Amino acid sequence: MMNHFDLNARTIERRNGFITYLKEAEKIADFLALIGAHNAMMKFEDVRIIRDMRNSVNRLVNCENANMNKTIDAAAKQVANIEFIEATVGLGKLPDKLKEIAVIRLENPDISLKELGEMIPSGAISKSGINHRLRKINDYADSLRMGKAIR
Repeated sequence: MMNHFDLNARTIERRNGFITYLKEAEKIADFLALIGAHNAMMKFEDVRIIRDMRNSVNRLVNCENANMNKTIDAAAKQVANIEFIEATVGLGKLPDKLKEIAVIRLENPDISLKELGEMIPSGAISKSGINHRLRKINDYADSLRMGKAIR
């Protein structure tokens, strides 16, 4: 009878008889409305809405935490590479634009790329520009480790 209303009800046999159930929350709400249990349907929908909101918030928090961890890891790698360059050949071997970023990153290891870009004495640089320069510094440190960089 429930399937007559497109509720996709399923039935299983147990020791004490048959059990009919619905898997989809939307179908459960439809069934409650269909049988006139409007208060139960409203309570069910309230619980569903709260659960969905909590799940959304948890997803956002998890995403934010993952992004924060990636940012922290990237900044730590940048600082380690800059310190390696400083210890092996000195920051003076870097082109002025890269040296400028390297010094600011060492002094401010925990700020964002946007904030780094705003601190450049020669003029503000976009996040993408800062990222490009930091990638060049990382590449230079990698080539130094492999003995390919100019000392």
